[in-house]
Amino acid sequence: MDRIALVTGAGSGIGQACAGALLAEGWQVVYAGRRLDRLQAAIAATGEHAARASAVACDVADEASVAALFDTVRSRHGRLDLLFNNAGAFPPAATPDELGGAAWRQAVDVNLNGAFYCLAAAFALMRSQQPMGGRIINNGSISAHAPRPGSIAYTATKHAITGLTRAAALDGRAFDIAVGQIDIGNVETDMTERMARGVTQADGSLRAEPRMAMDGVVETFLAMARLPLSANVLFTTVMATKMPFVGRG
Repeated sequence: MDRIALVTGAGSGIGQACAGALLAEGWQVVYAGRRLDRLQAAIAATGEHAARASAVACDVADEASVAALFDTVRSRHGRLDLLFNNAGAFPPAATPDELGGAAWRQAVDVNLNGAFYCLAAAFALMRSQQPMGGRIINNGSISAHAPRPGSIAYTATKHAITGLTRAAALDGRAFDIAVGQIDIGNVETDMTERMARGVTQADGSLRAEPRMAMDGVVETFLAMARLPLSANVLFTTVMATKMPFVGRG
């Protein structure tokens, strides 16, 4: 039986890399994201594996759009074995008084509400399919443990993802749904290019930070995805070895 995976935010970065790795391992993969053209380009880049992928435009911050996405998954595949809850937004750096309600709401709508909408829809499908069950991997962040200056909205939503993961892992037991979280620090993506140039530290200084290759994230993600449903990685952190996170820097 084909294994069916859904990856949100699959048009670039971590989502694209992990979706492509799943294809290479024989999964059928649904690429989801706001821009259909980027999803289609990401699929085309997988070459010979592209035939096992499909693209569905979805705004995870819109509950109706998420419902339509999962209706498509159900109608095309009949089941879902893996959800990578990856889509996210990072507001511009700002202190709380400078951020503004609109930027706060966008972060909450995408990073938290969107993750919940997708997780809830995955639960509904996974508990009703035969055989029952599946795996959900939430993309957290180093910010789920410690903030950076000027990141209050992003940090708050990623702390909330940790609560989402813990509660869902407990609720999923009765339905053979394993829920885990991968917290990632300083992987080489477009979003982290500024870290190589210099990013504000806790003491207010500006310093460049080491980054790691995407392979480290992909291999960690695949280790979680490959597990039988009788085993679960509840939380794991993969990070650039020399990034200023452990201890005092």
